[in-house]
Amino acid sequence: MKKFRKVLDGLTTSSPGGTIGSPSCGSAAGTPTATPTPKEIDIQETLVSENFQLCKTVRHGFPYQPTALAFDPVQKILAIGSRTGGVRILGRPGVDCYCQHESGAAVLQLQFLINEGALVTACADDTLHLWNLRQRRPAVLHSLKFNRERITFCHLPFQSKWLYVGTERGNTHIVNIESFILSGYVIMWNKAIELSTKTHPGPVVHLSDSPKDEGKLLIGFESGTVVQWDLRLKKADFRIYYDEAIHSVGWHHEGKQFMCSHSDGSLTMWNLRNTTKPFQVTFPHGKIQKDGRKESCKPILKVEYKTSRNSEPFVIFSGGLSYDKAGRRPTLTIMHGKAITVLEMDYPIVEFMALCETPYNNEVQEPYAVVVLLEKDLIVVDLTQSNYPVFENPYPMDVHESPVTCTAYFAECPPDIIPILYSIGAKHKKTGYSQKEWPIAGGTWTLGSHTYPEIIITGHADGSIKFWDASAITLQMLYKLKTSKVFEKPKPGEGRAAELVEEDPFAVQMVSWCPQSRIFCVVGISAHIILYRFSKYDANTQIVSLEVRLQCETEDVISPSENENNPCFSESSPHSPQPHHQQQQQHPPSPGSGTPEGNKDSIPHLKVKDRMVRVPPGYQAELAIQLLWIDGEPPQQITSLDINSAYGLLAFGNCNGLAVVDYLQKTILLCMSTLDLYGAADPYQRLTRSPRRNRQSTSGLTELSDNQQSIDMERSKSPTSESRENSFSRSRSSSVSSIDRDTKEAITTLQFGESYGRKSDALPTPCLWVGTSLGVVLLIPMSIPTDHEERMEEPVTIGPSGTVLMLKGSVLRFGFLDCMGAIIQSPFEVWRDLNAPQDPDRPRRRKLVHFSPSSSQDSCGEGHLAVVCSERQAKVFLMPSQSCLFVHNITESSFVLRADVVSVCNSVCLACFCANGHVMTLSLPSLRPLMDVNYLPLTDMRIARTFCFTNGGQALYLSSPTEIQRITYSQEMCDNLQEMLGELFTPIETPEAQNRGFLKGFFGGNSHNFDREELFGEAAAGKASRSLAQHIPGQVGMEGMKVAASGAVGELARARIALDERGQRLGELEERTALMMTSAESFSKHAHELMLKCKDKKWYQF
Repeated sequence: MKKFRKVLDGLTTSSPGGTIGSPSCGSAAGTPTATPTPKEIDIQETLVSENFQLCKTVRHGFPYQPTALAFDPVQKILAIGSRTGGVRILGRPGVDCYCQHESGAAVLQLQFLINEGALVTACADDTLHLWNLRQRRPAVLHSLKFNRERITFCHLPFQSKWLYVGTERGNTHIVNIESFILSGYVIMWNKAIELSTKTHPGPVVHLSDSPKDEGKLLIGFESGTVVQWDLRLKKADFRIYYDEAIHSVGWHHEGKQFMCSHSDGSLTMWNLRNTTKPFQVTFPHGKIQKDGRKESCKPILKVEYKTSRNSEPFVIFSGGLSYDKAGRRPTLTIMHGKAITVLEMDYPIVEFMALCETPYNNEVQEPYAVVVLLEKDLIVVDLTQSNYPVFENPYPMDVHESPVTCTAYFAECPPDIIPILYSIGAKHKKTGYSQKEWPIAGGTWTLGSHTYPEIIITGHADGSIKFWDASAITLQMLYKLKTSKVFEKPKPGEGRAAELVEEDPFAVQMVSWCPQSRIFCVVGISAHIILYRFSKYDANTQIVSLEVRLQCETEDVISPSENENNPCFSESSPHSPQPHHQQQQQHPPSPGSGTPEGNKDSIPHLKVKDRMVRVPPGYQAELAIQLLWIDGEPPQQITSLDINSAYGLLAFGNCNGLAVVDYLQKTILLCMSTLDLYGAADPYQRLTRSPRRNRQSTSGLTELSDNQQSIDMERSKSPTSESRENSFSRSRSSSVSSIDRDTKEAITTLQFGESYGRKSDALPTPCLWVGTSLGVVLLIPMSIPTDHEERMEEPVTIGPSGTVLMLKGSVLRFGFLDCMGAIIQSPFEVWRDLNAPQDPDRPRRRKLVHFSPSSSQDSCGEGHLAVVCSERQAKVFLMPSQSCLFVHNITESSFVLRADVVSVCNSVCLACFCANGHVMTLSLPSLRPLMDVNYLPLTDMRIARTFCFTNGGQALYLSSPTEIQRITYSQEMCDNLQEMLGELFTPIETPEAQNRGFLKGFFGGNSHNFDREELFGEAAAGKASRSLAQHIPGQVGMEGMKVAASGAVGELARARIALDERGQRLGELEERTALMMTSAESFSKHAHELMLKCKDKKWYQF
């Protein structure tokens, strides 16, 4: 625990420099302008480096670019492999585990050791891995790297410890699963085929043991050759040569016949009694044409042949459609007797698998479902009902239904918000699902004790918003909102206008949500803002539309001296645009304030519905704000937003200026260029483009027709704010004394709160903190009527105060602490349902909750601390004196993408995510570095756009276009993570094999007498060539995440990574014991050498 006592007597104070040894951190020489004051800051900081550790917690969403599928029919868990080397293991809801191959090589195939709690993965780098699933975070036990051959297919018979591995050269190798060592037994391709065959049969595409006799292995080669190999006699029982390439093979459970799928869209049935030709050839989707020929069909990529006790067998396959049906969607076909059902899929089929009651391949299979892995979805079809309904998927596989464009993360939400959102969202759920339980129900998961209400909000390219319940490391969809319903359907544009219009005009850029008042605000890519209120009742409503002209002209460049004479806001003469605004409403100017062409171009791209609409319960649009197109050019995108329910105000800004809207009175209070906000306090000397004087009043307000207010503001043709997102390596500097006139100063962050707008203020008042891209912080005090009736009728006075604070780099985030170091929450209005039936005895009034800086510190007087973080540094100011108490240069070589003041371990800290991938935390208020971890070395645009911190030491980002990755930087949560995760493996008795009966066992072959150990063991088969494959022992027990950290803080973090799995502590003890034994042996050896050396010496020779 560290205690700070700072006496502000004009002393210059700074935090220590950057983390030692970290190239991304530089020293900070703080030179704050502290005003003499007798006040003491007495804050006990409780956070230390030991409170922080970074690790991944859970990944949600659909596995990106899936490649492989496997199912354990006894444990009832499913595994999905991906192109980037990820493996996702799913069981019952809550059992969801993500593993990653270090190599990052694509997963070709997955094979469960059924009911053993283990999984074999075959990767594109020709390596086999054995994963241990008997721990909450699976780890690799063994790896086997093939050096000379490429792996194409694997097969592991049930209850066998020998894995068959087929290769591109056509050879079949055998691996011992326990030791992960190759057997000397090899089935060479040239032995498998006849010597007279002149061509190579191609890669192995199928391996399976005969259901009738485990000593017979069926090998399918790509060219169309099928061989049944007698493992005991080491020779082929039969060979089939077929003209068409083979894609897959499926056995009948009795082992007397099998089915093949081919590249010409045909299915062939073969009987073991006569293998010279197939006894049946069918083209399920190939019709006979008029000339008598069959239609040419696409390949059938996979077939499964499953028998049923009480009905005809099921033949399930993917592909095989005729080529002439262009544009048809991918299909899964189910043939059951004479009935053929074609299921059309939304995306291409990657893999499918029938789920059967028995793990034994020689019993009636009884398929009850089929899992279909699509490129962007996972569906399970119920085979027990004739109409084949799908099961309702309990996992959040539709995060990417429309591409995710922004995210927001809220921990410690009001407890009643999740049930309310769920109850309203449930009314809009799809129907027609299977009534049966979700069949992938393996593993165990219980609600941990470390859970609290959490909500994740995702914004999407189609304008939809999804609210997710993220409590207890799960993710469940609560409620979906479509913002596009506010607007009329856009008409296709022509010419240049069509080129400028966004492909997704409703795409969500950012959201602002107040969980207490349930007011929700959405910013869209077409420079529009929609404000929603929450109601449990449906209503007839008309959306109020406001249009804002936040632009500037390209002419009328004026000099700085001329600019100084312009009327502007300053501390001495604060203006309120509101009275002037009211006056203008009585005398509206001509539409467009100019030429008819100007009127035509000054219209938003999207048209708000101007009629009464019936809205269902939930979030109901109340206000739509749009920036206008000017002279055929689209408006600049909105870069910042904040909303405050207690004040009834909404503020937003872009690279041209700032606007503040009173959403209770539906009026625009302020609409100014960034330059005009400074007044006389502009820290830069610059040339500027100013609005035309004949269009601008002294208070900076004009009005359009139809009661739509807008302002004629700055506009220049420099690149939009998007350009900053396209490059992370771009050098930035805000310390220049002269700014080029093309430079745009964007409003980058906004925050409403109770503060001191001027140094002379004795009491806090409502203020708007404004941060710009040039590192400037402006304070705008406001006067808001407190009485309910007055608030709805009287104007809100607002005007810049002249207060200016400076930082290096673009300002990202504000946070406010009281003089005891606790976070001051923004004031809010308690939620009230405006559509609820009126009670005459209890009229609904606004109930406001304020967290005034002065209310909680009688002992240490007035004032509060303001934490300001920019792209390069953080500063802590004391208000109202505006003294800089602490400063820390976060990074010199990179820049901060995201920063937040968050609560963790009953205290507060500043969390930062840098463009170079570093995640850092700094203490508050002293800005000491607590953690610095090089977490994501390669940061891309998607991660930068979606990374967000929240309270409780948690954060999230979009790790792929379809997946949300949650992480924690709290040591406490890392320690509790084991308890929160689900168990993948549960001890279950393996079902007994059916009694086959004496005659069936006698005539059905001697499969149960087959001993693989005798054939494949080292004693019989010898050792495999060492150069063929290399055994790599796994790093068993590496729990958590290995992080490449730098500096003293990183060393500390690395030392504190928790290894909690079974046997880990014991393993550490064994290592220490071994180390001590080695040390003891070394000591003994040296002592012995010294004794021999000194043995013959006399006492006086020493």
